[in-house]
Amino acid sequence: MVESARSAELFERACKVIPGGVNSPVRSFRSVGGHPYFVARGEGAYVWDADGNKLLDFVQSYGASILGHADPAVVRAVREAATKGTTFGAPTEGEVLLAEAICTRVDGCQQVRLVSSGTEAAMSVIRVARGFTGRSRIVKFAGCYHGHSDGLLAGGGSGVATLGLPDSAGVPAPAVADTVVAPYNRIPDLDDQVACVIVEAVAANMGLVVPSDGFLEGLRVACDAVGALLVFDEVITGFRLGEGGASEWSGVRPDLWCFGKVIGGGLPVGAFGGRADVLSVLAPAGPVYQAGTLSGNPLATAAGLAVLGMLEPLSYAELSSRVARFAATLQGVLTDALAASGRVDGQGRPLEALVPVVGPLFGVFFVPEGSGPVRDYDGAMASAGTGIYARFFRAMLARGVALAPGPYEVAFPSMAHGVPELDHALEVAAEAIVDALAD
Repeated sequence: MVESARSAELFERACKVIPGGVNSPVRSFRSVGGHPYFVARGEGAYVWDADGNKLLDFVQSYGASILGHADPAVVRAVREAATKGTTFGAPTEGEVLLAEAICTRVDGCQQVRLVSSGTEAAMSVIRVARGFTGRSRIVKFAGCYHGHSDGLLAGGGSGVATLGLPDSAGVPAPAVADTVVAPYNRIPDLDDQVACVIVEAVAANMGLVVPSDGFLEGLRVACDAVGALLVFDEVITGFRLGEGGASEWSGVRPDLWCFGKVIGGGLPVGAFGGRADVLSVLAPAGPVYQAGTLSGNPLATAAGLAVLGMLEPLSYAELSSRVARFAATLQGVLTDALAASGRVDGQGRPLEALVPVVGPLFGVFFVPEGSGPVRDYDGAMASAGTGIYARFFRAMLARGVALAPGPYEVAFPSMAHGVPELDHALEVAAEAIVDALAD
């Protein structure tokens, strides 16, 4: 059992000076119970918490650390950059090199502007799309998260697309009046008022939901038919599914992209890019204003260049192969335990586990037996509603394996997660799921 007295003390102190005790809501453990562990340090596939417990970490800063924590090459790059200065408010060579590295790897991405977060990238790309098309309306999909800017904090139920309603207090209705929310994996009807359709090409904020055959291709056709722009939010999938991200994986080329996480090597970073003619509307060349004092930060560009320089097709293939084997075995382990327990859903249907995998990403769902893969936010909510993930999470953590503290997140094995680490996680899961299902 993981002891957490020091983390508990830190969380109590944090609650007095930080709203909710955390600086990002999912870290609060609200959806899984208990209090968060506080990380003291990380190395490779592991983190150590404030109590000295060693945890096999599948969070990896929600995908930013694809090489694992404190990779020596990244640490050296950041250390060297820091000795020359940490921020200048002026252009640096590192900005050019990182932009070149992104554009070289992503087919069709001709230009890139660096920002400081994924939220900033998504917010800015929407402004660009509106400025380029002269239209106001945007379409997003239920269960896809594009940061916390007002216009993108809209949700919607399944069925027909609806005009979005705010998903947060403090977001006025007019801020999302031009945001249409459609069900994921269904091609919405578009008209000539739509500036853009923004989508997670592989949805990774409602668990891992894979696009159905023809979905992304259909979005491309639908956008072209009305002159709307197609935006892929690849903050998670960019440079994680492969060098070319989800657009290479799917064979569908959007007009604009959002990037983050991997391109900063663990430092705060974001980027948006795409067709040069579309990005020509950006100031100072065009009328669409966007700026950022820390954009292109030299520490972040140094770290990002170090990471991208170490990622090769063979690396992706090897990691994806390890994760595919792991996911298939984990699904069997969890499903066998569910069958043995006799667990059923609210309608009396036996439950099984699904562990979808795309490249090195995997998710965990608990669904009615034989219902097929989760295809949308409704399916993801139904899985979360069983409450099994929260119990499984706590049982895994008690045995030293850290999953994301929420049923709508995915897992991020890094290059540092070798066969021994994944096999250990499987051994732990076989015990943890039995505890999680015990009455």
